[in-house]
Amino acid sequence: MLYDLLIGPFADFGFMRRALVASLALSMGGASIGVFLILRRMTLMGDALAHALLPGAALGFLLGGLSLPAMSLGGFLAGIATALASGAIARFTSMREDASFGAAYLTSLALGVMIVSFRGSAIDLMNILFGAILAVDNTALILVAATTTVTLAGLAAIYRPLVVECFNPGFLAAMGVRGSRYHYLFLALAVLNMVASFQALGTLMALGLMLLPAVAASFWAREVWSMTAIAAPMAFLSATIGLLVSFHAGLPSGPVIVLIASLFFLGSLLLGSRASVRARLSQRVHLRA
Repeated sequence: MLYDLLIGPFADFGFMRRALVASLALSMGGASIGVFLILRRMTLMGDALAHALLPGAALGFLLGGLSLPAMSLGGFLAGIATALASGAIARFTSMREDASFGAAYLTSLALGVMIVSFRGSAIDLMNILFGAILAVDNTALILVAATTTVTLAGLAAIYRPLVVECFNPGFLAAMGVRGSRYHYLFLALAVLNMVASFQALGTLMALGLMLLPAVAASFWAREVWSMTAIAAPMAFLSATIGLLVSFHAGLPSGPVIVLIASLFFLGSLLLGSRASVRARLSQRVHLRA
């Protein structure tokens, strides 16, 4: 009975094994990006970037159908263009960067839906918006694995200045180092991970597996490396449980995975070792003279 519930789906079905491997790769790369999104206070910007992929992915769909290379390339170019345009608007006008990303979010979502409606059906739109991790093929696995490799190597290369810029950007300026260079390199890695995620989780859910485990990890650790070490296994466990629940219950896999990750977040919020509800309630009351 336990074998049929937990191991059988992965042992008996190839699509479940491919989904599990894709989840492992997405968890490793996405958790690292998610931790830095939190530390850099870019969670809402990350959401806007995820939605900015939609017009590019929709154009790729319009030109090549449900072709993963075409949709991935279109999504990546659209995300990079949005990041550069938002940064330029914030640099040369009085508008804040988060406000420009918010405007891009609404515009991209509406434009992407309109593009898909020109040629695709409601099913095509649902696949782009919510993904289909159980339909991940070998091409998608190669894309996800390559993205994770590039992400980990890229973060390792810019780790020190990226961490310094998160906590003390003035130090880099004092040392004559352009922090914006590392900011845009990080945005490129974030867009790359969202492109890999949207095939499995869709553009609306791409940030879920990336951000929720990272937020949950912040209630257990405070160092960057320890937050990542907690967030990655938590993301993979969320994906594994979500795959099993969706398989046995016949539910869409992407939303179930994100909901399981939300449960981890809620549990960490209540029971975490730092800044959680439990930690605050268990603080000793100091008597004042």
